[in-house]
Amino acid sequence: PPASQNNEQGSTLRDLLTTTAGKLRLGSTDAGIAFAPVYSTGTASGKSGRTMPNILDDIIASVVENKIPPNKTPKINVKSEIKEEPKDDKKSIQDDCSKRYSDIQYSWICDKHVLWLRDHKNTNNWKLFKECWKQGRPVLVSGMHKKMNFSLWKAESISLDFGNQQADILNCKDSIISNTNVKEFWDGFEDVSKRQKVKNGETALLKLKDWPSGEDFKAMMPARYEDLLKSLPLPEYCSPEGKLNLASHLPGFFVRPDLGPRLCSAYGVAATKDHDIGTTNLHIEVSDVVNILVYVGIAKGNGVLSKSGVLKKLEEEDLDDLLRKRLKDSSELPGALWHIYAGKDADKIREFLQKIAKEQGLEVLPEHDPIRDQSWYVNKKLRQRLFEEYGVKTCTVIQFLGDAIILPAGALHQV
Repeated sequence: PPASQNNEQGSTLRDLLTTTAGKLRLGSTDAGIAFAPVYSTGTASGKSGRTMPNILDDIIASVVENKIPPNKTPKINVKSEIKEEPKDDKKSIQDDCSKRYSDIQYSWICDKHVLWLRDHKNTNNWKLFKECWKQGRPVLVSGMHKKMNFSLWKAESISLDFGNQQADILNCKDSIISNTNVKEFWDGFEDVSKRQKVKNGETALLKLKDWPSGEDFKAMMPARYEDLLKSLPLPEYCSPEGKLNLASHLPGFFVRPDLGPRLCSAYGVAATKDHDIGTTNLHIEVSDVVNILVYVGIAKGNGVLSKSGVLKKLEEEDLDDLLRKRLKDSSELPGALWHIYAGKDADKIREFLQKIAKEQGLEVLPEHDPIRDQSWYVNKKLRQRLFEEYGVKTCTVIQFLGDAIILPAGALHQV
């Protein structure tokens, strides 16, 4: 630093921290933010200039912000300079959106909790998505399969190309995992007679869990990987190169979560006697997730519900009127049933599941977390009790072929 600044430099870490924070307060001209960037000063062609913010200085300044002696400078009144975010008022948000985004085809579903973007081609979708995402709400985008090469995602196509691979297959009812040939799973995907049987003769509900995933997906299925990437909804957020995809722009020294992509394939419960089980138990993801339903198989064989029977089972759910309308549309193909909960309800749900476990005579160990352990599928009866006893309402969404469900990190869900 220039000689004139030497007297500002502290000889101890405490002095350094204090003077850094002091410069933040006294020298910043960036009004309206709680911790303005700290710039180092230097000379360029004899003139004083400013360089990019020093990240470490920013962090230090924010840590010691409250440690500056009161006689240094009056505290900045941040509240007066920052426009406060609107309260989480569903009605005001929807009224505002209807005026500002009249060029976007959308609806609100699940008691106005989920945004449904109905035209995947609209390049302005991301603007409305941003407003909803600020509130931490799930988003549904329909019609993504229209952009994809459908032949690549057929069960028979994947079985033909990769049937000789070995993978972990999960029995969803008893959580037993076996390593077996992938072809065995795909052969039974639409032909129930070729599915594994459990001890009592019932058809097994199997799931090919996260196969393939991440770099393996890209290396093993390059054509499908490219097809998926070009078909992602809201590319500004979801594409690896998206300008608003924060994870893609983090410096290399950050430890990133597994961002996939991963292929999740499972049999439906239509061919099982027990319809109170799921293929994905209640859990939380650590990062935002986009899940696209790329293929829906129609199972054939003894004991399988007819299409009308499947629709009847779905209609028994607590569904939004718009979802009931989609069920009646012959051009729509339902494939998955989701139950979604807001992250703020996690503690209540955890307490509820521990209570149910005790009622059922199960051992509840303090180190076990029913959500983290993914040990529960909350059936209809339990969902009703959860609402009556804890006031936690379930958001029920049917995912049709081509639907992309986008969930914020921390949202609880089961499928």
